[in-house]
Amino acid sequence: MCEDKVAAAKRLVETYLERSMIPDPEGAAACVAPDFELVFTGGRRFSGPAESAAFNAKRYGWIKKKFLRTDAALDPETGDVHVYNTGHLYGEWPDGEPFEGNRYMDCFVVRGGMIVRTDVWNDSAERILAKHGLAEAPL
Repeated sequence: MCEDKVAAAKRLVETYLERSMIPDPEGAAACVAPDFELVFTGGRRFSGPAESAAFNAKRYGWIKKKFLRTDAALDPETGDVHVYNTGHLYGEWPDGEPFEGNRYMDCFVVRGGMIVRTDVWNDSAERILAKHGLAEAPL
């Protein structure tokens, strides 16, 4: 039973991420609970996939994720499944310059078969600083 719950949570998260990359905010929203919380790098909070897609449309010309791995663990006390998806972002900056190898880590909480929270971290801010000669150390 636990393995099935963990495997289902991993599939749900990967479906959400794939739909988010299209971008298909409505399809991604089908994977999230009504009280969903999304927190991006820097503490930016969004209430749903449409808001994060609009934010990304300003920051990137386009962006996709190359999944390296998806891991999950069941919290036996709460029944929540914590899912971790990591990999690299690739795409174009708004000026058309391509990028790749931008590390990311997305952490999800799945409860009752729906995503209730996502925390997103990536190297985009560091890469933007480096692009403008403002990085404190080489990447």
